[in-house]
Amino acid sequence: MPAGRRRSKLAAAMAFPPSFLDELRARIPLGEVVGRRVRLIRKGRELGGLCPFHNEKTPSFYVVEDKGFFHCFGCGAHGDAIGFLMRADNLDFIEAVERLAGEAGLAVPQQTPQERERAQRQKTLLEALAGAASFYEAQLWGQGGSRARDYLTRRGLDDETIRRFRLGWAPDDRQALRRALSGEYPEALLREAGLLRVPDDGGSPYDYFRGRVIFPIGDRAGRTIAFGGRTLGDDQPKYLNSPDTPLFEKGRVLYGWAAARAAVAREPDKAPAIVVEGYMDVIALHRAAFGTAVAPLGTALTEAQLQELWRLSPEPVLCFDGDAAGQRAAGRALTRALPLLQPGRSLRFAELPPGEDPDSLIRSRGGVGFAEVLNAARPLSDVLWQRELAVRPIDTPERRAELEARLMAQAALIADRSVQNEYRRFLRDRLFALARPLGRSGRFGRQPARRDGRPSVPPGTAAPAPPPPRDPRRVEREILLVLLLRHPFLIDEKREEAIQLDFPEPELDRLRRAILRVEDLPEGLDAATLRQHLGENGFTTLVDSVFSSSGMHAAVLLGSPDPDYIRRGWAHVVGMMRRDENRAELASARQALASEYSPESLARLQALHAQPRPEELSEDEASERGRPPG
Repeated sequence: MPAGRRRSKLAAAMAFPPSFLDELRARIPLGEVVGRRVRLIRKGRELGGLCPFHNEKTPSFYVVEDKGFFHCFGCGAHGDAIGFLMRADNLDFIEAVERLAGEAGLAVPQQTPQERERAQRQKTLLEALAGAASFYEAQLWGQGGSRARDYLTRRGLDDETIRRFRLGWAPDDRQALRRALSGEYPEALLREAGLLRVPDDGGSPYDYFRGRVIFPIGDRAGRTIAFGGRTLGDDQPKYLNSPDTPLFEKGRVLYGWAAARAAVAREPDKAPAIVVEGYMDVIALHRAAFGTAVAPLGTALTEAQLQELWRLSPEPVLCFDGDAAGQRAAGRALTRALPLLQPGRSLRFAELPPGEDPDSLIRSRGGVGFAEVLNAARPLSDVLWQRELAVRPIDTPERRAELEARLMAQAALIADRSVQNEYRRFLRDRLFALARPLGRSGRFGRQPARRDGRPSVPPGTAAPAPPPPRDPRRVEREILLVLLLRHPFLIDEKREEAIQLDFPEPELDRLRRAILRVEDLPEGLDAATLRQHLGENGFTTLVDSVFSSSGMHAAVLLGSPDPDYIRRGWAHVVGMMRRDENRAELASARQALASEYSPESLARLQALHAQPRPEELSEDEASERGRPPG
């Protein structure tokens, strides 16, 4: 039945209590419903047969009874018992529900007028988005889409892949989509669907996407609910997602989820979900037979997205880019996942070579190279241990005690008590193994001391490596925290800037957020009251550690009570942090260009070189970038 005449399953489902729909699906075996139309043959845990929705000679239609869905790998048809009746018997959602309820002996709840109106509105939004997807596809394959097709070809995509993922092209014309759809859909609806944008001056609406390659974003059933667009030139942002709408909330959706679920269904015991950073990474992995790949939409993984991942597999593998930004994203995901861990439900982390992303690795080393990375993925517990161990040298009893306190604080974040206890046991075992060669007495054993006071090294044992130097970037972040703690007037003045800075260390990020949340405290907040407040909320040890670690480095900034002097000190440290980030971006761009020349990698390097150096900034520009001029 055409999309324009069929009620949206998502929309109509909102008209029924979820408990009713769950009971209906539980009472009606899916294999029985499908078996009336399709000759099914059991294949392990699944039932297979010829798809009733397209002509085929080789069976590609499967019913997964224990998970309650059918899927055709030929035409993409997917759904549950309700969806099957809708397709097979040309019914709308409510008609299909009523028929199944009659078979199951369930009374159908009556819809209220408000529920019917809401369902109809969701239906029309989905239809408008489906129309937009078809428009973008047609533009890509038309004469005006040649530049976009050339770009996709250079990225290694063939026609079959482009059509499979329904990629499209948004013309540069500001009114192209509006003209194409406004005759069928009201402009208010197109704006609500995120397809049109209204200028700030209240002028005529114009297309949200222009001059971009289009990636349709689907819901759990694969229906288009939003789009991502990539520019072909240097326009910023490089990637642009649809705004949030009644159907789309960026932090709750994963690109490629429906296709990944189908891939997991084929081999439920062998294929973990793979999390990568971007659209092209997902597409490259699907082409290389890693069909369980998904990606967040340009943001750090959220709790809702983690729950979606665990619907796919119990231990998804996070495979972010091998650069500093990718590692920070992995660290944020680890911290966010800790409170949500449950027995049998966790994450694993795969480490890509420096400068590589999944797309580039597949092109250079093929599926075998990526499989090696995937097979080397480490469990979350190992990554947590290594992350905390790298914070500072563990060369004194006090520092070992500090490490234990940090680790136990991380374990305490886990809500499930059984998993929390296992983490405490695992981490204490690691601490015991770490302390053993450095111990002096008791269960650690005794080691004789040398005349210079350092522990002797037993014969045949290699001397321990010297402790690594302190990370200067961490010191910079600690100095900023000390400035906020010593001079609370900065909290209001620098709040927005402090929020935007990157704090990859989870413990420093927690302290930053706690400091910035003191807006509810009385006016005229002084340093002593702030420290007392933080201490009452469990930050005493961390605050003391930050003062101890960064106090010497920050002394020059703290030696004057002059507020302007303090502000200049803040701006100076922020400027150093941003220069470090610029250097890291330049190094990454040079490495990418050296690894594989392309117009895009060259343009990226040229754009970074074109940015003003700190010494080239005017006084006003320097102030905006957060550092003293000169």
